[in-house]
Amino acid sequence: MAILIFFIAHWFLSLFFQTFFQHRYASHRMFTMSKGWERVFYFMAFIFEGASFLNPRAYAMMHREHHAYSDTEKDPHSPHFFTDVFQLMKATIITFRDHLKRTKDPEARFQGYYPEWPIIDRIGSSIASRLLFGAAYTWFYIEFVPKGSEWMFFLLPIHYLMGPLHGAIVNWCGHKYGYSNFDNKDKSKNTTPFDFLMLGELFQNNHHRYPNSANFGKKWFEIDPVYPVMKLMDIMGIIHLKKAVQ
Repeated sequence: MAILIFFIAHWFLSLFFQTFFQHRYASHRMFTMSKGWERVFYFMAFIFEGASFLNPRAYAMMHREHHAYSDTEKDPHSPHFFTDVFQLMKATIITFRDHLKRTKDPEARFQGYYPEWPIIDRIGSSIASRLLFGAAYTWFYIEFVPKGSEWMFFLLPIHYLMGPLHGAIVNWCGHKYGYSNFDNKDKSKNTTPFDFLMLGELFQNNHHRYPNSANFGKKWFEIDPVYPVMKLMDIMGIIHLKKAVQ
């Protein structure tokens, strides 16, 4: 039971901070917040993403490129230019690494307006940090996997690569499978009308139509689980949602 609780908690907490902090805040600036709260969420993203912590600056620039060149040859991760999801993941990791190491010269329009915290960026992106988090996950499994349930160890690689796996699911499925509410001149899809598993990230067709809208759901039955949380944070004064064209 402890292993399943840990797995589910890691899945959703890692995904929440990826969509809330790196995606909706760093990439799109759907809301503002004080420097103090920014540092709180920055640190929490580092802790809960752990071994697959995503540098917000590198993530933001890659994601902005994705929107600008959606499903074209310049898109860093369109599934329509790769034979399988593993090739897509490989290309995404290479692009992300180029931005992380600043070996790629991005267009001026993709730069700026993203949070940076050099010490966390250095630690979170270091091999040592990723190995330490990986060791912690492994220790937890060794300690708590019940006898007779050794199959649970097959879940460990998911913990190590949680961020890239989330990205692969969203970028592959969200641009191949599902339905479209809008003609965005690309191949973005809403994979499912009920997206709890990926916390609204699979409403890709909606998101590409309204990239700065904090609510990824547009039809009455499309529920973005993260949006009510953001609305509550807005009411509490933790963040301040920007009005976007719906």
